[in-house]
Amino acid sequence: MRSVNTARLVYLLVCELAGAGIANFAGGPDMIWVGIVIGLVVAAFFILVESLMKQFTLRGFSNATVGLLIGLFCAWLLSRVGVLDLLETMMSVNEKGRTTALKPEHIDAIILGMNVTLFSSLGFLGAVLALRSGGDDFSLLIPYVRFHRESTPGPPLLLDAHVIADSRLYGVLNAGFLEGNLIIPRFILEELHIMANSPSSSRRARGLRGLETLERLQKNDHFRINIHDSEAGSNSDTHDARLMHTCRLLTARLLTTDENLTKAARLQGVTVLNINDLNQALKPKIAVGERIRLPLVRAGKDEHQAVGYLPDGSMIVVNNAVNKINTTQDVTVISTLETEAGLMVFAELFELDN
Repeated sequence: MRSVNTARLVYLLVCELAGAGIANFAGGPDMIWVGIVIGLVVAAFFILVESLMKQFTLRGFSNATVGLLIGLFCAWLLSRVGVLDLLETMMSVNEKGRTTALKPEHIDAIILGMNVTLFSSLGFLGAVLALRSGGDDFSLLIPYVRFHRESTPGPPLLLDAHVIADSRLYGVLNAGFLEGNLIIPRFILEELHIMANSPSSSRRARGLRGLETLERLQKNDHFRINIHDSEAGSNSDTHDARLMHTCRLLTARLLTTDENLTKAARLQGVTVLNINDLNQALKPKIAVGERIRLPLVRAGKDEHQAVGYLPDGSMIVVNNAVNKINTTQDVTVISTLETEAGLMVFAELFELDN
């Protein structure tokens, strides 16, 4: 990430300047190089720590902070109830009332060590337990109170390359059925760029369509698109594994049209929204005997047949209706046939049944 590398460079320069200034003030100009080296070591250490924490999000940091505060509060309660004072008394006086051989400074050092151990241990346990807990677990601490962000009405939506290249995506999002910020992983953008430069005409068309869809979404004020830059998983992970890892990391829902990815993600407990499932749910259920208002647009395979289409693209063959082409008629479904190409529906003009 260019922004992160810039921040690292600025921090490195600040540490070196600070080290040089402190060394010049404390030891004179001859010690400036020592301060520069010390500043470089300090900066390198914290940059290393930052690089090791690249999978640690702001949400995880806030959870760990809450857990740390709870652990420290518990340690403070234990210290206030007199546990440490009781231990100090036990070390000062034995069972017969005689003083021990420990000197007062030794007792103070032991008590200090026990304080440090108590506070650090409970703070560590609180932070770890908070990191392992979900957002709903914190509601147990404050019953009947749930915190939410007004700007994000629902969990974010993570988009993969398949759904971005789907021409139905913009319409579904613009209709307002799905809420939440849109997250695009950096490696998905790179995949779309590779697709747009592919020598295959169909693959290139899908890549260009995906980039155009993202551009339309970005220009629409109703959508907020975030580019996720952190690397999800190791380089040895598969493409689908990186997507699912990112979803779990961000507590996001996966929006896709890939059937195999949908099955694998659901098996691993990732919430998946598949546009194909929505399309199947919106298809009208055609039953025998149902009356349908249908525009007839062309002739059928047989001379007496006319063909019409439902709004979802389903084709209905109407018998004895060739003279009704280019008109809208009421038809009655007489039979349906499931084929490899899809559902075939046969109907007759409604007037013929009267």
